[in-house]
Amino acid sequence: MSVNTMSKQQAYALINAIHQEATGQVSIQPTDLSSFISVAQATLQSGYENTLNAITQVLQRTIIAVRPYDEKFKGLQMSADSWGGIIRKINFADRESIADPTHETVEGQSIDQYTVRKPKVIETRYVGSDVYMGSYTIYREQLKTAFENEANFGSFITGLMTHFANERKQWLESLKRSLLANTIAAKADINDADSNIHLLTEYNALTGLSLTATTVMQPANYKPFMQWVYSRVSEISRLMSERSELFQQKITNYPIMRHTDVRDQRVYMSAKFLDSMDAMVLADTYHDNFLRYADVEAVTYWQAIRNPLQVSATPVYIDAAGAVKTGEAQVLSNVIGVMFDRDAMGYNIYNDVIETSPYNAKGQYYNMFAHMDIQLQNDLTEKAVVLYLD
Repeated sequence: MSVNTMSKQQAYALINAIHQEATGQVSIQPTDLSSFISVAQATLQSGYENTLNAITQVLQRTIIAVRPYDEKFKGLQMSADSWGGIIRKINFADRESIADPTHETVEGQSIDQYTVRKPKVIETRYVGSDVYMGSYTIYREQLKTAFENEANFGSFITGLMTHFANERKQWLESLKRSLLANTIAAKADINDADSNIHLLTEYNALTGLSLTATTVMQPANYKPFMQWVYSRVSEISRLMSERSELFQQKITNYPIMRHTDVRDQRVYMSAKFLDSMDAMVLADTYHDNFLRYADVEAVTYWQAIRNPLQVSATPVYIDAAGAVKTGEAQVLSNVIGVMFDRDAMGYNIYNDVIETSPYNAKGQYYNMFAHMDIQLQNDLTEKAVVLYLD
């Protein structure tokens, strides 16, 4: 079932699938981002302690092996709203200029200054959301047998809560990766030449070389290529700041002109190439450049940690008629960057709560539940560009 309905869509299956790819548990798989498919999840099966079956009963020294995780792609978060799952976006289309009658007056005739000329306004809407829930059971008495004192037990509970928060952050990060993957795959499905930049193809055409993704890595080729890539990315950034229809999906035959100033640009680049650009290009140049002002983030991998430059997804996006369209499955290699307007994609969290069940006096435990509704927003009528190393 598509999420683009008024119903709430369970997100756990998508999260599990992308999470397994992202953490290297499985190799990259085609991911249908327009509908979710259930994926089995292994459960913990080892140990001795009789509640969690994972902790020995007597320990001389305890190390709580957890630390807070800082999730990626924070720039994708939009404002938090609690009032519901419908967001409308008001767009304004350009109109043609009209004749000025100032110098064409005719004796005995008047100029009508009350002629109606309505503005072209288009409303688009985001509806539907994905729901997430995580839970933990907290034991009060039974777990005491695994710790020699209250301090150790308190450290365990603190570590458990940190792990709970880390899980939530990484599941949310996996959804953000799916949002990026959807944009990349949608751009490929639309097949807009302006929005899909094949850097090696352009570089070879410009220089007369015949470099491949392998030979470009040779020392004699790599630095001049990266210097050119920087200049090309800078050029794209400037083009995005011009008011035009470039790099965006056209809808309803209305000319919607948009511009994205550098401060509103998001530049997510493969960490390998961003680091190379920094070492080989920016180290030799004045640092007052667009990368200093745009929201730039190094991306270690797009979808699967074992296939860092690959995207495999079935996208959903708005078509030229303004309707929701599910595209063809895309398997894309050598994706090294995405540049986009801050409004082209993002996510909104609402109904974000953590609730605790009443204490179970007989079993001496209680449960904690984390709930949140997540609305992943993708609007390709805003500017977005995908960069490839091919």
